[in-house]
Amino acid sequence: MIFDGKFIAEQIFAELTEQIAELPKPPKLGVVLVGDNPASLSYIRQKRRAAERVGIDFELFSFDISVSERELITAIQGLNTNPDITGFIVQLPLPKHINTTAIIETIAPHKDVDGFTAENIGRLFLGTADLISCTPRGVMELLARSDINVRGKSVTIIGRSNIVGKPLSLLMINAGATVTVCNSQTRDIGQYTRNSDIVVVATGQPKLLKLDMVRSGTVVIDVGFSVVDGKISGDADYEAIEPTCLITPVPGGVGPMTVAMLMKNTYIAATYE
Repeated sequence: MIFDGKFIAEQIFAELTEQIAELPKPPKLGVVLVGDNPASLSYIRQKRRAAERVGIDFELFSFDISVSERELITAIQGLNTNPDITGFIVQLPLPKHINTTAIIETIAPHKDVDGFTAENIGRLFLGTADLISCTPRGVMELLARSDINVRGKSVTIIGRSNIVGKPLSLLMINAGATVTVCNSQTRDIGQYTRNSDIVVVATGQPKLLKLDMVRSGTVVIDVGFSVVDGKISGDADYEAIEPTCLITPVPGGVGPMTVAMLMKNTYIAATYE
C-alpha cells in the first residue's frame, strides 16, 4: 500500500496555479548556485519546471566555485533588497571554504522560502511560522491529504538533521503527536519503531528500516534517497514493507511534495508584499 506523493503534488500545483493567477503580479523565485554539482543542477531544473507550471517566475544566480564567502554574502544581501525577487534559496551543499550557517543567516527571513533561517525555525518552535522547511512541510501535507491525523499518534523519526528530522519533530509535536527522535547513537531503534503508528526515516542509509522493525499497518514515510548499484533506494526496505504497511515510494513519494512546498512557500512570501 503506497502514498502517491506525485498525485498529491499535482493537486497542490493546480491549486497554486489558480491562487497565483489572482496575485497582482507573478512571484519570482531565485536560486543561488555555487559551482556546477550535477545533483544540484538536476534539483534546480525540477524547481524551474515546477515554478514555470504554476506561474512563478524563476531566476538562477550562478557563482564560480571559487567565489569567496564575503562575495556570496554581498550577493545575498542584494537579493534581500531586490524588489523583483519574492523569495530565494541557496542550493546546498556549498563548498567547504564557505560557512553555510553564515550564508543562511544572511537571508532575509521573509524571503527564506527554504525555511532555514534561525528566525523562521524559532517561529516553527512557537507554532507561528509561515515559511516552513519544505520537506517536513511536505510530509505533513502528504499525511493530511491522505486523511491521516497525527494527533494522539505515536511517531518515531529516525534522523535529526536541521533540514528534516528536527523541524519535522516540531511540526508533529505542534500537531499533537507523541514524538521520539532516533539518531546514529540510539540503541535498538526497532524498540521504538515497533511501537509507533507512524515512522519517518530520513538518514540516507539505504534500507535501514527493515520489515521486523515495524508492525502491520504502520505508516512509513521514507525521506531517504540513495543510488545503490545504479538503482534508486530509500531508507526503508520498500519491497518487504509495502505489502503490510502504508509507505511512500522512492522516488515518487516525498520528493514531489518537497518541490510543491517550495512553490507554496514562494506564494506565501508573495502575500507579504
